[in-house]
Amino acid sequence: MSERNGFQHGVPCWVDTWQEEVPAAFYSGLFGWEAQVGDEYTLFTHRGLDAAGAGARPGATPAWTSYVWVDDADAVAERALAAGGSLVAEPFDSLEGGRIALVADPAGAVLGVWQLGEHRGARVVNEPGAWAMSALSTPDPEGATAFYAAVCGWEAEPFGPATMWRLEGFVGGEPQQPVPRDVVAAMVPGERAVWAVDFWVDDVDAAAERATALGGAVLSPPADMPNGRNALLADPAGAVLSVSRVSAAS
Repeated sequence: MSERNGFQHGVPCWVDTWQEEVPAAFYSGLFGWEAQVGDEYTLFTHRGLDAAGAGARPGATPAWTSYVWVDDADAVAERALAAGGSLVAEPFDSLEGGRIALVADPAGAVLGVWQLGEHRGARVVNEPGAWAMSALSTPDPEGATAFYAAVCGWEAEPFGPATMWRLEGFVGGEPQQPVPRDVVAAMVPGERAVWAVDFWVDDVDAAAERATALGGAVLSPPADMPNGRNALLADPAGAVLSVSRVSAAS
């Protein structure tokens, strides 16, 4: 299901980065994306399909943000507060008739909740050159498990040292992937609470070399993982992302 036309409540649906300047050249060179530059926002496309976004804002801290599709952004923001979280940005009207809030879990990790309008989220996922998964690194896995169950309806399941978040009834991903297709996100223990984004590539080593040549940095060099190969990168402004090549399920 690499091509999408909408998601469902509780499913991550979009990623974007906000920086002082849109890093179009870096991401076009890294993933082969085309940049559709707008007055307020830039859409990155892959095979002509919306893949990710970028916005320019003075003083912005370079970072990637993940967004979850919700039926009612205001109601979900209220649930986040009731579950011990906070609001980084109260619900506001977004582009193309949508509505967005930015919520922080009790440890401080920020996640967008998006009641979409005409925009349908990422139109291509789970293939080389596209976003595949968002993962939470947190010092408080127990608190995060309770928070995201209350806010997003996610069920936590151990997966080695990590945790898979599953959403009953959702069918996403690809048949050959190494985790169940109702997995919507992942969690790993970490010193800092932050949501990270991962993009699939054909060749992790080549992507790391391209990132350096384009002015970015390799934070963790390509390494084999139980389910494939991964590297941690930063773009020229310092926004962190990972790239992976995932092995087929056994």
